[in-house]
Amino acid sequence: MILSTPLLEREQEQDIGNGRPLPIHEEEDGIAKNLDAGALFVLKSKGSWLHCGYHLTTSIVAPSLLSLPYAFASLGWIAGVSCLVIGALVTFYSYNLMSMVLEHYAQLGHRHLRFRDMAVHILGPKWGWYYVAPIQFIVCYGSVIGNTLLGGQCMKTIYLLSTTDGTMKLYEFIIIFGCLMLILAQIPSFHSLRYINLISLFLCLTYSACVTAGSIYLGNSSKAPKKDYSLNGNTVSLIFGFFNATAIIATTYGNGIIPEIQATLAPPVKGKMFKGLCVCYAVVTVTFFSVAISGYWAFGNIADSLILSNFLEDDKPLLPKWFILMTTIFICLQLSAVALVYLQPTNEVVEQIFSDPTSNQFSVRNVIPRVMFRSATIVIATTVAAMLPFFGDINSLIGAFGFMPLDFVLPMLFFNATFKPSKFGPIFWLNNIIAVVFSTFAAIAAIAAVRQITIDAKTYQLFANL
Repeated sequence: MILSTPLLEREQEQDIGNGRPLPIHEEEDGIAKNLDAGALFVLKSKGSWLHCGYHLTTSIVAPSLLSLPYAFASLGWIAGVSCLVIGALVTFYSYNLMSMVLEHYAQLGHRHLRFRDMAVHILGPKWGWYYVAPIQFIVCYGSVIGNTLLGGQCMKTIYLLSTTDGTMKLYEFIIIFGCLMLILAQIPSFHSLRYINLISLFLCLTYSACVTAGSIYLGNSSKAPKKDYSLNGNTVSLIFGFFNATAIIATTYGNGIIPEIQATLAPPVKGKMFKGLCVCYAVVTVTFFSVAISGYWAFGNIADSLILSNFLEDDKPLLPKWFILMTTIFICLQLSAVALVYLQPTNEVVEQIFSDPTSNQFSVRNVIPRVMFRSATIVIATTVAAMLPFFGDINSLIGAFGFMPLDFVLPMLFFNATFKPSKFGPIFWLNNIIAVVFSTFAAIAAIAAVRQITIDAKTYQLFANL
């Protein structure tokens, strides 16, 4: 125990005396009460630590990891590997701090099930409702749009590899992927995704192994490009490239929904999140490092923003067609699982507003608004993805403004504000240093993202067939 029971009681009394609103997710004998429809229906607390590991893995180990060799191309070997190691250590540490804070309040009898509830209680209503809640919503819904776009691009790749005279456009594939998501979005709760996310775990391991094997094969073959690991460009380009690359790595490790994932755990929650994180980071270590190192080794500074593009030359596959098709199918399938995970905060808000917690979850009163509004969120996301196929540039900006504060800064502030470690101790200063450093990185990465959007803006076109 970090704090004694009397101290916990005094802190609870102090919070009430300061006028901070205590969350409504109080518990009696481990059973939640006074829950709104969003928490009751979407964030069901029935899962085990293993289920938590599946959710964590799907939210972090996503196809965005295929951009890691591209990030290495702007960093070089030493800086690239160092940033990848630091990202793993800092996020594992950060997510554990967040989990400890959540466990602390659960022991007090008022368990937080949402990021915004946690922020309102610790930082106050203004920070919780006007900063954390909007940032999390933008990050999560932006991820749904981004994954829908990538899913359409994967479908188009499969189509072009399967036919030589195809005429279908990118937006048509995005719509097809959106139709798939329209069906999957009706899955009622986060906990209901546990087996989908188990399959997602195996999919990410499989396509990472395929990409690693393909990179090693091409790197040793006669088709391999000349390996060049030098950093190209003038000083300004190198500086912005460095910060853009670090933002890519930080965003790849990003999660943004730790409280919502921990909310799926059945009480008591103590120690379960740590086990789930260990499962997740075992997969992270295997996939991130193998893809990043093999991809950069094989293609050097010409590694593309999606390493699969390096497996094609003039739209002709350098590897057996079946191999690229299989890998792309695995990626496409996992994208649907990732999009589902990041759709849950939106689903929770919709259910909280439009559903009745006193009626059965599957009553007509609740099913009709659920289907209507979940379908509407998917239609909007699909429309935006089809209209803006350059949404990846915008997502970089969202990542800088969203993932870095949510995953690298706020957990440090939450821990220091909750447990109040000694100002003369290492934990207090370590947390503050991490918060300041990554706040600075977030600001610079946002500037770099805006610069990239400005450079690419002349090529932007609605419904472009990229």
